[in-house]
Parts: sequence; C-alpha cells; structure tokens
Amino acid sequence: MKNLLKTYSIHLLIIILFNLLFVFSSTANEREIELNKLFYELKNNNDGLTFEIEQKIWKIWSTHPKNKKLTSMLMEGSELVNQQQLNRAINIFTQVINLDPYWAEAWNKRATVFYLIGEFQKSQEDIDKVLELEERHFGALAGQGLVNIRLKNYEKAIRSYEKVQKIYPTMKSPKIMIKEIEELIKRESI
Repeated sequence: MKNLLKTYSIHLLIIILFNLLFVFSSTANEREIELNKLFYELKNNNDGLTFEIEQKIWKIWSTHPKNKKLTSMLMEGSELVNQQQLNRAINIFTQVINLDPYWAEAWNKRATVFYLIGEFQKSQEDIDKVLELEERHFGALAGQGLVNIRLKNYEKAIRSYEKVQKIYPTMKSPKIMIKEIEELIKRESI
C-alpha cells in the first residue's frame, strides 16, 4: 500500500509540474505570437495606426511574462528615472536583471540610465544584451544610435537607425538622425 501511495504521489507531482510548465510555455507562446502580430502590423501599417501599435509593444515588453513583482520593480525604477534619482534606478534595474537576466526590458531600462549618466560603454553593453534577447527592440536600437554618436562610431550609429527603419518604417527619428549623422561626418572630415 505504501508503495502504491508513493507511486501515485510521484505521478501526481509529475502531472502538476507538467501542467505548470504547459501554462508558463503557453503564456510565453501567446506573448510571442502577439508580439509577432504587432511587429507585422508595425511594419505594414500607415502612420495613423503605428503609435497605437508601438504602445501595445511597449506594454508587452514592460510587463514581465510571469512575475508581477518584477513588473512592479521595473515601474518603480522608471519612476525613479522620472524623479532624476538615477543611481537608485540603476540599483532597482540591476536587481530585476539579477532576478531574471532573460527579461530584455530590464536591460533596456538600465541601458537608458547608463546613457543618461554618461556611462556610454556600459549602456552599449546592456543594449547588446537587449538585442540578444529581442532583436526587434527598436527602442534599444535607437538608443544604440545615440550611444554610438557619443562614442563617435558614426557608421555603427547609422546602421542602428537603418535597422530601426526596417522594423518600424514610419518612425520619424531614424530618418532625422541618419541625416544629422551624415552632416556631422561631413563637418568633421573638413
């Protein structure tokens, strides 16, 4: 009887674990399917709808797929940025990264703050991680353009903005920035 109960308990535990894994993977799949749909719409829609699509993408990126506490921490860090408490924001974003190093938006938020405090190389390192996790992250790519302007890597900055244009064709800042970088290159070559 003991062996039967033990076997039953093990089977029950396996079923519970399988169901939990299924729930988590289906949530991740739903998230990815929704992002794929939104990126398709972002690339193929007219100017009038893209801002709404962009906001939906940001909302998905800024919401942790499994952990509401991490979403709250990210929001707390963002509020600290708004209050110009940048070192505290870095600490919060670093905590979030340590808790889930696979959440691209935590890396992106910290990259932004590193840029704001003039730590351009650290910002670039975090952007690299963002793009490793989410290659379509137009915010990180645009940020990479800004970082590379500061690092005087003008060609890399242009390439970053060109990638943004492919992902988000109606976004206006890449066209403006590419033109400004090209003018900057001309001025510096004289």
